[in-house]
Amino acid sequence: MASEASGGAPGGADAKRSKKKRLILLAVPLVLGGAGAGLWFGGILPALLGMQPPPAVQAEVQSAPRQPVFVTIPDITANLNAPGRRSFIRLKSQMEVSAAPDAAALQASMPRLVDLFTTYLREMRPEELRGSAGTHRLREELIARANIVVAPARVTDVLFTEILVQ
Repeated sequence: MASEASGGAPGGADAKRSKKKRLILLAVPLVLGGAGAGLWFGGILPALLGMQPPPAVQAEVQSAPRQPVFVTIPDITANLNAPGRRSFIRLKSQMEVSAAPDAAALQASMPRLVDLFTTYLREMRPEELRGSAGTHRLREELIARANIVVAPARVTDVLFTEILVQ
């Protein structure tokens, strides 16, 4: 019996050591990963690796925040694709661009843009425009179409002033 008691103690010590070793093997990579992530997102690691732009470029970007430019789109009234009934949409909106040259390009291509929007709206069904999800899909589609028309300029957003579906 004495040999069993003495034999059981060293086995328990080995189990404790293996648990500590396992804990250390798990904790060290987590601590190192956390420290690395902190250095990366803090901007220290990219600066050490030379991945940040030169200070002159960085200062220019920070010192000159651009104000968006809003361009009013003419009111659009179109009949919707609703078989067996008459359904219309009236849309008042504004386009947001990041700079004045983009606004000039948008203004210059306004007839083509209104035609493209009207054609797209005529293919929509009233059910597709219901709720915030419908409005969001409409916004995304209009942005995509506007960016095709005004390329290389870029439309950043469409702001709806009024959407009326009858």
